[in-house]
Amino acid sequence: MAKDKSTEKEKSAVKKAADAAKKSGNKKNQKNESAADFFQGVRHELSKVVWPTRQELISYTVVVIATCAVFAVGFWLMDLGILEVLKQLLGITLS
Repeated sequence: MAKDKSTEKEKSAVKKAADAAKKSGNKKNQKNESAADFFQGVRHELSKVVWPTRQELISYTVVVIATCAVFAVGFWLMDLGILEVLKQLLGITLS
């Protein structure tokens, strides 16, 4: 029941926005929107966001850090290999 009310509110908000866009006619009128209206819209959109739980955030962070570490080590190993091949091919030594 509560979900139906929120859906109706969202539909009416979308309809109001569409009507306002039709009335404005062109994009020049939309540029005259005040900063307060902009931030009110931002706040409204952010209220729709489903934020991750603390546990999800921690697990996602660990995955990102681990992935970065794996790729860093992989690129480092490839760099060492390419450097060794070039040293052998060109007969140079690095001191």
